Amino acid sequence: MSDSSQTMDGHGAERGISRRSVEWAVALILFVLAALVIWDNQRIGAGWDESTGPQAGYFPMRIGIAVAIAALCAAWQAFRHKGDELFVTWSQLKSVAQVLVPLTIYIALIGTLGIYVASALFIAAFMRFAGGYPWWKSVALGVVTNVIVFVVFEIQFKVPLPKGPLEAWLGY
Repeated sequence: MSDSSQTMDGHGAERGISRRSVEWAVALILFVLAALVIWDNQRIGAGWDESTGPQAGYFPMRIGIAVAIAALCAAWQAFRHKGDELFVTWSQLKSVAQVLVPLTIYIALIGTLGIYVASALFIAAFMRFAGGYPWWKSVALGVVTNVIVFVVFEIQFKVPLPKGPLEAWLGY
């Protein structure tokens, strides 16, 4: 039970990130992004030209204004909400991170290793670390699955997917 004691406060309740904190964070992120959109589209021209109509930033700037208003509404909601209810506990967040972190690494590797090698590594690592399968089964299934996917997409359907150095070395 030492694992659960790490997520409990002194009164036996689980700890984590509060709903109010998440609402403030979302409002701030949305407002920063909206300000960036407004600034950038104002820079390229967001007005109405009498001879040509809307300038390049006309519509995107209005979307930025709408997002900024939504961000202010979210901030108002966070300000008004006084409860301490949890949005997510630390143990729940850990479970999300166990999928999100490897998936982010996988997506980053597609650009350099190609989709087939990155997918083989992702499947093998996920089977090993999340599923507890032996290395030999994990690697075998990762490789076999991606060889089948390669044959189906590249050879049968002739649909090119992102390739890396291995496929170039093999002549694809």
